[in-house]
Amino acid sequence: MKLDRTLRNPADLVAAGLLPEARQAEADAVAVRYAVAVTPAMAALIDRGDPADPIARQFVPDARELQTTPEERDDPIGDLSHSPVEGIVHRYPDRVLLKAVHVCPVYCRFCFRREMVGPEGLGTLSPDALDRAIGYIAAHPEIWEVILTGGDPLVLSARRLREMMERLATIDHVRIVRIHTRVPVVAPERIDAGLVAAIRSSGKASYLAVHANHARELTPEARAACAQLSDAGIVLLGQTVLLRGVNDDVETMAALMRAMVETRIKPYYLHHPDLAPGTAHFRVPIAEGQALVAALRGRISGLCQPTYILDIPGGHGKAPIAANPIEEVAPGCHAVTDFRGQRHLYPPAPESSGDSTS
Repeated sequence: MKLDRTLRNPADLVAAGLLPEARQAEADAVAVRYAVAVTPAMAALIDRGDPADPIARQFVPDARELQTTPEERDDPIGDLSHSPVEGIVHRYPDRVLLKAVHVCPVYCRFCFRREMVGPEGLGTLSPDALDRAIGYIAAHPEIWEVILTGGDPLVLSARRLREMMERLATIDHVRIVRIHTRVPVVAPERIDAGLVAAIRSSGKASYLAVHANHARELTPEARAACAQLSDAGIVLLGQTVLLRGVNDDVETMAALMRAMVETRIKPYYLHHPDLAPGTAHFRVPIAEGQALVAALRGRISGLCQPTYILDIPGGHGKAPIAANPIEEVAPGCHAVTDFRGQRHLYPPAPESSGDSTS
């Protein structure tokens, strides 16, 4: 079914064949708390005959979202505890998040900011709040990189995005601008010459982190949108969340990483799911994630390898959590594990001189 508008409530999903009518009441209950939006591009990808479709699983409300476990929290990675002024998160010394907008083109059912985004969320920064946020960046010379996130900053018009980038251009100590977005994948039609020019208008080195969780998301339209960005000199990075029932097997993850590299997106982070409310049904044990990442090592190119990371609850930052393949077993001697799980000594035992005289 070809749609021409974003679906924004369970009734829309039922009418589009994406949600059984028998589940509408439970989906309505979810929608009271968490925002719903499925773009035409994502709706077109969903296999309506597959109840376990990995695209539907990411965007269609599920009654399990109303089941909160004791360890889950409204602000799972501690944004608010590191927010000196509205719209800024300053967790690491040399970079800040600038959250100018808290709406998205789609709402992922596993979102770690689900209590902050959407029509009932924190909203778009007012002009005065944006002034204070930019002022904070200007007043802190240690800030080398500004990361535009939210929400999704590419829901802004090209004009508003350009204005923000031009303001960052006046801050000399900011050398890098990075944008975190789903737009090239979920609404590729938004990527046009005007938006690309707006991203470039800061004059800084520009990076764009594209969030995708399944190879099917990288449609021909998404790849064309990414090509516009790459051809303009914007470096594309890939961000993926490890999700039960979406990409938690080696074949599916390998296909996604390859599709990213084919699209000139360098896989960057593979996120372990955060402890956001109502997301337990998406989380896999860390040991399973480590095994998956280890299996990728010998299966796909080094270009395709992401860093498996955990955002430590409470705002303590990211930690790489892939299983360590090397350990010291004696002074100066290590055991290193290959992608098949076999252990080898490093340095290896000296080779025999092998006297070949007879």
